[in-house]
Amino acid sequence: MVTKNIANVVNILEELLAGLDQAYWEATSVDRKDFFYDIISALHLELSELNKLSVQDHDLEYEPITKEFRFARTKLSRLRRQLEEYVVRSTTSMRLEILIHDVVALPAL
Repeated sequence: MVTKNIANVVNILEELLAGLDQAYWEATSVDRKDFFYDIISALHLELSELNKLSVQDHDLEYEPITKEFRFARTKLSRLRRQLEEYVVRSTTSMRLEILIHDVVALPAL
């Protein structure tokens, strides 16, 4: 596994956040919107904690910080398996497939 530094992970999480936001607005049911919102909230918490670090720390190896993000990774794996069902637009689906793969491949604690 390739080690990821904090700066790279921040970029990956921000891209995923944008993709999930797009999927949220494209969702056709409240249940789907709730599913996406839960993951989006966890990503916001993780990014908030990462943004508290000093710039000098951004070269350090990344480790997940919040428990919410650790739990959200399980939902991301589920979403990845059921992407066709959860995401209507093919461009959004393809984008999320790549981004989710990158996030699920991050180190876990």
